[in-house]
Amino acid sequence: GSFGKVFLVRKVRGRDAGTLYAMKVLKKATLKVRDRMRTKMERNILAQIHHPFIVRLHYAFQTEGKLYLILDFLRGGDLFTRLSKEVMFTEEDVKFYLAELALALDHLHSLGIVYRDLKPENILLDSDGHINLTDFGLSKESIDSDHKTYSFCGTVEYMAPEVVNRRGHSTAADWWSLGVLMYEMLTGNLPFHGQNRKETMTLILKAKLSMPQFLSVQAQSLLRALFKRNPANRLGAGTDGMTQIRNHTFFATIDWVRLLARQIDPPFKPTVTASDETHYFDPEFTRKTPRDSPALPPSATAHELFRGFSFVAPSVLDEGRERHRVGVTNPARMHIPEAHLSSICDEYELKEDLGVGTYSVCKRCVHKVTRAEYAVKIIAKSKRDPSEEVDVLLRYSHHANIVKLFAVYEDEGSVYLVEELCKGGELLSRIIAQRHFSEREAAAVMLKLANAVSYLHANQGAIEQTYKAIGCSANPAPLCPVNASALARRRRQLRPKSAGGL
Repeated sequence: GSFGKVFLVRKVRGRDAGTLYAMKVLKKATLKVRDRMRTKMERNILAQIHHPFIVRLHYAFQTEGKLYLILDFLRGGDLFTRLSKEVMFTEEDVKFYLAELALALDHLHSLGIVYRDLKPENILLDSDGHINLTDFGLSKESIDSDHKTYSFCGTVEYMAPEVVNRRGHSTAADWWSLGVLMYEMLTGNLPFHGQNRKETMTLILKAKLSMPQFLSVQAQSLLRALFKRNPANRLGAGTDGMTQIRNHTFFATIDWVRLLARQIDPPFKPTVTASDETHYFDPEFTRKTPRDSPALPPSATAHELFRGFSFVAPSVLDEGRERHRVGVTNPARMHIPEAHLSSICDEYELKEDLGVGTYSVCKRCVHKVTRAEYAVKIIAKSKRDPSEEVDVLLRYSHHANIVKLFAVYEDEGSVYLVEELCKGGELLSRIIAQRHFSEREAAAVMLKLANAVSYLHANQGAIEQTYKAIGCSANPAPLCPVNASALARRRRQLRPKSAGGL
């Protein structure tokens, strides 16, 4: 692509050693601000999704100059390549692919995500022939049927009218795109395609749909229902949208339960041998020698944006974390003994975000009675068990250089840690702003950190494993006390009876 590459890679160590993955590599310095935001959005969306018809993210990591997403390697190539070879599909083939796509889109919509880039190039086939939706760079989070987003993005030919006219769109826009894809698969042509971008947009807004008469009555009916220019009248819109689609006569022969369980045989199964894993991919790229070219370091802004980018899927964690993984998948069973079970909103007003990490978000909050300001760290129980962090903070947060814990709240999905508000922000932000510290400034910071870590080691062997700049908070004044936070991965261990020294 214009700012990245995709490599076929093999894992060499760990539980998944020998597994083939697709590695998407992006250069930070060549990404525009908009593209940086989209890349972070793609990582965030993929990290929370596990669905049989959506590509799975296994790892995400970064170097100083690049971002890496390790995804499923889908041997069947993309639907565009197959469509190009066959020109058009039978109605039975189209029915199967559309049904799997509808399930994938419905899952995204249930999470408040609009996909916005549905086209054959973004639909891959796995080794069994099932579809996998990929490329979430244009997706939008936190959208429900009552809210709209106003971005103009996507591939023009697949855009819904409300996207083209920029009057705001919601999840219903994806169902229009599904109609475009259906039309293309059945006829080999796009329903609205002009000589240029402007003409194409005009056709989408105003042109009458040319309906091929060789299509079945059921197929024509579904196309007309999906091509409603008023999104409120479009099939799939509203809270019962997926039910409407399931009940349409075009899908009368689909067993949706068996389909979701991948128990229905796909119409096409890729024939792939170990010696030719890339048979269904464009030789223009597969013949090239793989080369991960060097990248220039990005700006400080980019460095800040991609904080918390790293990710490891629970399925590939080592066995040492198996207990933690099982606990996380059952958040309802988790309970922090010290936590208040009443709502935090009964006593505190939650304000703006102070920071966002991989497993939690930190907000400013104000006590409703005293009007005192605090920071509240909100940890999703589905992503991490916070009980150990709470335990360490309760034991040791009275130290001058360890963030103070004032209260703990818990509900079904999250744990809320009410901590002191360190208005100086994170140490990393100060490092970026100043570029470097003087020796005197660095010495003052290191002394405070050493005091905190030494105190933890002296008390039951609590070990700070997230010892890094973003886990340290400071006040605005220079050379002020530094507080060690980010206690999420501290481990308390028994102090050995004897030690040989350092």
